[in-house]
Amino acid sequence: MSKSPLHVQPTNKTGRIHDVTPASAGWTHVGFGLHRLTPGEAYGEETNEREVCLVLVSGKGRFAVDGEDFGELGERMSPFEGAPWALYVPAGRHWAVDATTELELAVCSAPGGGDHSAKVIAPGTHPRITRGTGANVRHVYNIMPEDDGAANALLVVEVITPQGNTSSYPPHKHDQDNLPHESQLEETYYHRMNPPQGFAFQRVYTDDRSLDEAMAVEDGDVTLVPRGYHPVATTAGYDLYYLNVMAGPKRVWKFHNAPEHEWMLT
Repeated sequence: MSKSPLHVQPTNKTGRIHDVTPASAGWTHVGFGLHRLTPGEAYGEETNEREVCLVLVSGKGRFAVDGEDFGELGERMSPFEGAPWALYVPAGRHWAVDATTELELAVCSAPGGGDHSAKVIAPGTHPRITRGTGANVRHVYNIMPEDDGAANALLVVEVITPQGNTSSYPPHKHDQDNLPHESQLEETYYHRMNPPQGFAFQRVYTDDRSLDEAMAVEDGDVTLVPRGYHPVATTAGYDLYYLNVMAGPKRVWKFHNAPEHEWMLT
């Protein structure tokens, strides 16, 4: 299978694993970084004109924003072990972390703005939601949903899809700035597998098939969704975790289902 430009594989095993920017993705809003730190290792960044949601995919760390100590955050040692800890950092600030265990830290970003404060998002801030039935069941942890008023542009969510199930399905899209019917949002998927040697599939396609990419994704891969429908399916024996980052002109998630597949919702 030829490599899709929408399929981004890890560049390292430790340190900076992913660095998706609007420039590298060829779009306007979403950025996604991923760092794997060892105990005692420190890292930090200026947010500049962007807002950031730091998601502890696994592990623990002590966090500070402009020198303000937010304490040690984190609990789970695997993304398959329950709800996440996260920290929102607005534009124009500096954040820093000292890893207290092995730490996998996602840096989700979008254009900043508005009057927002740095804020810890603890597990249970938003309840787990189960969507779908049968082989389309998946479990959703909203980290930064559209109705929380906590950010300028960022929408961040985790999803666990049990082995053999589909997700982001029936296929839907959000690539038209046409509210109240549909919002325009770029999106990244960061994939993890349990056990890690597994794989899943993701397709990104438009109605006219001017974009039609099918990808076999493995543990640690990122997929880009600039437009179009983007269903995911995992394989028997392997649970799938993915972390979604979305942003666009308006902080609203309003999607459009592929009409030929909507019969599955009735």
